[in-house]
Amino acid sequence: MLTATFAALLAAVPLAAAQEPAVVIPPPSLDEKVSGTTEIAVFAGGCFWGVQGVFQHVKGVKKAVSGYSGGSAATADYETVSGGKTGHAESVEVIYDPREVTYGGLLQVFFSVAHNPTQLNYQGPDHGTQYRSALFAVTDEQKRIADAYIAELGNSRAFPAAIVTEVSPFRGFYAAEDYHQDFLTRNPTHPYIVYNDMPKIENLRALFPQAFRANPVLVFKAKS
Repeated sequence: MLTATFAALLAAVPLAAAQEPAVVIPPPSLDEKVSGTTEIAVFAGGCFWGVQGVFQHVKGVKKAVSGYSGGSAATADYETVSGGKTGHAESVEVIYDPREVTYGGLLQVFFSVAHNPTQLNYQGPDHGTQYRSALFAVTDEQKRIADAYIAELGNSRAFPAAIVTEVSPFRGFYAAEDYHQDFLTRNPTHPYIVYNDMPKIENLRALFPQAFRANPVLVFKAKS
């Protein structure tokens, strides 16, 4: 769990300006029991470019893949999902080592810097149900942890508005097209990335310095 620096962060921390600003929040009181070396979690928080980019910089994450979850395999392509009628959300599948970062730690990053959980069916400039805030629980334990954390954050009024994040059962994940993978790392000067997503990386570095990995774990290795 990402607890080491939380007390210090209650003091003023300079944060980068982003369309979805970072919020300092405590880690969840309830977390998973570590019993293995590899687990999977699926997060949806708006455009997958930025969410993938954030998790790729978290220590303990082995792989973070942009894709689609919430709908069927038949409609899991960018053009169809962008119509907003497939049930899919742009999502990121995170494969991680719970000995280094737990599901609770990933949730803290997700709610704190990866997106704004109070925006219903949109994130910043992107509107539609495909950009909704959602957690696709792979296990019953993940659902319990996510539900408890959302209630905890709501009761503490950590955010200026109600959290609208859905917690849904996981029914499948479909990787997005290759050109979407590692998009933030490959396109750091793209205007959308500069304005919406690079500040998230800087906020991750500021809020979670011990968990921050300078070199992201990529889906495709950079060509030499």
